[in-house]
Amino acid sequence: QVQLVESGGGLVQAGGSLRLSCAASGIIFSQYAMAWYRQAPGKQRELVAAITSGGSTNYADSVKGRFSISRDNTQNMLYMQMNTLKPEDTAIYYCNPVGGIKWYGIPYWGQGTQVTVSS
Repeated sequence: QVQLVESGGGLVQAGGSLRLSCAASGIIFSQYAMAWYRQAPGKQRELVAAITSGGSTNYADSVKGRFSISRDNTQNMLYMQMNTLKPEDTAIYYCNPVGGIKWYGIPYWGQGTQVTVSS
């Protein structure tokens, strides 16, 4: 059974930092390129950062230089360090394999973790 459990969100003032974690199970984690996505109220889900199985990274322009994605294949964990947070970073953050994953034919998403940045 696929399971992705995100944690580490919270309420922070603008300029602050948070570190998100994602615990993966039910997949061969080391074989997947993984990503963090976010969805703000009234907006579509967007890709924020991605990391290949080998550790190459890519970021949305809006977070370059502020966010850093990393992974630990020995622990099946995905992380994202978020610095210099802005109010526009407020969203629910999800981890997922790049391109998504399905469980019994249905796209699977974890519950996400809420990040709220106050101005």
